[in-house]
Amino acid sequence: MKNNLVLIIAIITCNIFTCFSQKEVTWKDLSNVKFSEKYFPAFEDTFLYPNFSPEVKELHGKEITIVGYFLDVSPEENTYILSKNPMASCFFCGVGGPETAIELQFSKKQTHNTDDFIMVTGTLELNADDVEHFNYILKNCKIMKTIPNEDF
Repeated sequence: MKNNLVLIIAIITCNIFTCFSQKEVTWKDLSNVKFSEKYFPAFEDTFLYPNFSPEVKELHGKEITIVGYFLDVSPEENTYILSKNPMASCFFCGVGGPETAIELQFSKKQTHNTDDFIMVTGTLELNADDVEHFNYILKNCKIMKTIPNEDF
């Protein structure tokens, strides 16, 4: 009976940690998306429209952790990006596609610098239709740590 109680407690504990822990995601995980051009009448222009894989769709609404380069695009407007690459070779400079950048939404202004290599946690939202935002949006972000340059 005592062994059964220990086993039950162990199973419950593992389930609790699984339910409440964030999933570590890599840029390779997020690259599992195909793009096609789609016309948006409101802008009278075409944009790359994401077709997320089932594996990526499973991440929608989940708390994830990912590492990348912090880009403070417009700190006065609380606009930040996490990039697979540093600023000099980021998505905006023509290296990589939209799947190599995540819009970061924090509750307050950040003090990190462009190209700080960070680990960030937040709730992942997949965005296909709002062209004024990125395809990947991380809401309620928290920077878990800054990784020193010599560590990567």
